Amino acid sequence: QVQVMESGGGSVQPGGSLRLSCVASGYIGSTYCMGWFRQIPGQEREGVAAISYDGSITYADSVKDRFTISQDLSKNTLDLHTTDLQMNSLKPEDTAMYYCAATVGILTPAQALGLKYGMDYWGKGTLVNVSS
Repeated sequence: QVQVMESGGGSVQPGGSLRLSCVASGYIGSTYCMGWFRQIPGQEREGVAAISYDGSITYADSVKDRFTISQDLSKNTLDLHTTDLQMNSLKPEDTAMYYCAATVGILTPAQALGLKYGMDYWGKGTLVNVSS
């Protein structure tokens, strides 16, 4: 059983920064993708950023040059995976519930971002609110 847990959400003024962290515990193995998704109530879930086991990264156009996804491979094991999302220059339209997810297998980060509801394992989400 894989459990995914996010942390780091909160409220921030426009132009501010937040850092989200995610831990996926349980066997995932050595080939995987981890990603961040966000959703506003009543709207479709959106892929934000994803990173694969080989370090490949893809961002949604809406967050490119503002958000940075990373993983610390020195901390990762076959049954423990982590990823962080550094969010800078935040805008009110970034307000959403942010979900971390992981999926097993060899796929590109772009393919993972397309799995808006289809990643293997999901966290419960952390709320990000950007307002003045």
